[in-house]
Amino acid sequence: MAFLFWLLTLTSLSIFVLLLTFLLLLAVSLFAGKSIGDPNYAPVKGTVFHQLFYFNRLYDHQTETARSQRTFRLLGPGMSEHYTTDTKNVEHLLKGRFEDYSKGKYLQDIVRDLFGDGIFTVDGEKWKKQRKLASYEFSTRVLRDFSSSTFRTNAVKLVRLVSGFSEKGQVFDMQDILMRCTLDSIFKVGFGVELNCLEGTSKEGSEFMRAFDESNALIYWRFVDPFWKIKRHLNIGSEASLKNNIKFIDRFVHQLISTKRHHLAMQQNHHNEKEDILSRFLMESKKDPETMNDKYLRDIILNFMIAGKDTSANTLAWFFYMMCKNPLVQEKVAQEVRDNVTCTQQETNIDEFVANITEATLDRMHYLHAALTETLRLYPAVPVDGRTAETPDILPDGYRVKKGDGVFYMAYAMGRMPYIWGPDADEFCPERWLKDSIFQPESPFKFTAFHAGPRICLGKDFAYRQMKIVAMALLRFFIFKLADETTSVTYKTMFTLHIDKGLPNRAIPRPWN
Repeated sequence: MAFLFWLLTLTSLSIFVLLLTFLLLLAVSLFAGKSIGDPNYAPVKGTVFHQLFYFNRLYDHQTETARSQRTFRLLGPGMSEHYTTDTKNVEHLLKGRFEDYSKGKYLQDIVRDLFGDGIFTVDGEKWKKQRKLASYEFSTRVLRDFSSSTFRTNAVKLVRLVSGFSEKGQVFDMQDILMRCTLDSIFKVGFGVELNCLEGTSKEGSEFMRAFDESNALIYWRFVDPFWKIKRHLNIGSEASLKNNIKFIDRFVHQLISTKRHHLAMQQNHHNEKEDILSRFLMESKKDPETMNDKYLRDIILNFMIAGKDTSANTLAWFFYMMCKNPLVQEKVAQEVRDNVTCTQQETNIDEFVANITEATLDRMHYLHAALTETLRLYPAVPVDGRTAETPDILPDGYRVKKGDGVFYMAYAMGRMPYIWGPDADEFCPERWLKDSIFQPESPFKFTAFHAGPRICLGKDFAYRQMKIVAMALLRFFIFKLADETTSVTYKTMFTLHIDKGLPNRAIPRPWN
């Protein structure tokens, strides 16, 4: 018994010593050589791990800090993370010194399990190659026409689904059905697959969406969890959940690639131009099968997933939240739809109405474009983004950056800065984007929702096209209201700005005249 007691005591002491050693090493890596108090470097506002204490309201906390300090630092292991809302710093980072900043090993280590070597995580030649291929695909008329057709088809399905809820007086989660709609669209446009997640006939598709969204959140948690690598090694806690989700995702995606490759082989004698993106990447992979292997294609697919599903669905969810909170704006958008889309049949002919949403019609929807853009100003799909310094640098605001430091621009906070948008920065006002009723864009270094510089979002027009078609179809047929006006709506902290716990809505049939 005494020996057992001695053994347990020794084991506990060893664990304590190991933990203490780890914490001491962590403290040294956090504080040593960080030029704390040096006015040449941005003021320190804590460590990256302090974010744990306000994680659920992280972007609002960053906004509050930025109101008094446009550029500040958080200390991280072996480096500092600089956060800025200064538009000159943003332009410097994303354009002026583009070659001197990369995604960096720190971020790549955190996100690689989910996003691999996809376009959003790589640098250098890997990025250039993917960017060149993706740029060509997004510029083709075939993809534009195919995507527009897909968006219209899914908009019809969405209107019919909401109509069912409306007729029964049911409350429904607007964010959930928008996520399902955009998931169906990206699978059709991106991979040539009818997922049918919106209609609820694909159990595996719904499980894929759940696994992907959970993985998104769990990967982001790593930024504030100093023990994530240990937990991954031991396969416990959040890392065990992440591993299981990624196993499911990988199995699903590799099956998709295999099926698509087999389908293309069966059609090898047909020379028609392929419409979906995956088919075109598979055809390209024949030129370099060693590099463009299934792992490479898997990474491309998941990067397209977060770009094509999350960004559009999240923006649309926040847009309909803003429509509910601003009923006069909702009516202005609906009136613009009525003014620009004619329909000769009765109001129940959804197919005819959506078919009449042409490219020319979309170009005339200036107020809707402004309302969607104003939504993105306040609720950017990616609330924080940034790069890692490959060389020492001095930012335009005078603060020094050391090699290996991260520099992040806070899109969520920037949208709320009075010095950028004026004293009404916190207000939802689509009119700020209009001059003589015509939409007027702003500098991408001021409005950063689609990134800027050489890495500016290739799918910007693609995203606006989908969002406009969906918004026009829904607002032509329904008036939307929050299920409970007293409920506080906020975000879930992750890579993309999801509404936490969804958006319960009611839909009331809109008078046709």
